[in-house]
Amino acid sequence: MAKSATQVLATPAQALEWGSQVIIVISASLFVALCARFTALLALSPIPVTLQNFGVLLVGMVLGRKRGFAALALYLAEGAMGIPVFNPLGKGGIAQILGPTGGYLIAYPFVAYLAGWIMERGEKTFLRGLTAGFLAEILLFAGGLSWLYTYTHSLRLAMQYGLYWFVLAEVLKIASAAGIVAGWRRFSVRL
Repeated sequence: MAKSATQVLATPAQALEWGSQVIIVISASLFVALCARFTALLALSPIPVTLQNFGVLLVGMVLGRKRGFAALALYLAEGAMGIPVFNPLGKGGIAQILGPTGGYLIAYPFVAYLAGWIMERGEKTFLRGLTAGFLAEILLFAGGLSWLYTYTHSLRLAMQYGLYWFVLAEVLKIASAAGIVAGWRRFSVRL
């Protein structure tokens, strides 16, 4: 049977915990929006290079599967409502979700979930972060390239526009996110 809000938030401590979780999820969605501001347009691709993917990986790895998914679902909802959270070179709103980058955007909550799920399965080491990032990026590019394929009707063009130009940047993003998570673990253990 469903519980009412008064039953779930019966004590001030429960209400405070719930409120802090909401603030964390909202902050994470805003962090990804900030990462989207760092964008470079490529001459031969309609897909820009952004730090969004780094933000998605980091949010998933740090917050875990549930809060990571929630933060990125909120991010998509914010963008769909017209709030300028997506990269500034795109059309914004629903048009950006339905445009060439839509497959990547729609995959973001699932990418964060996968990265978070892997990180929750053991100690947050650099190697686990690399594994989580690599597998999450495979999911991201599966979504993005599938969308581009339906958009261009050509596997060659989808790969050209959405994969080849990005491999090096994604390797750096994965390593950076894994390093931050592993470093944060070592730092937080000392506290």
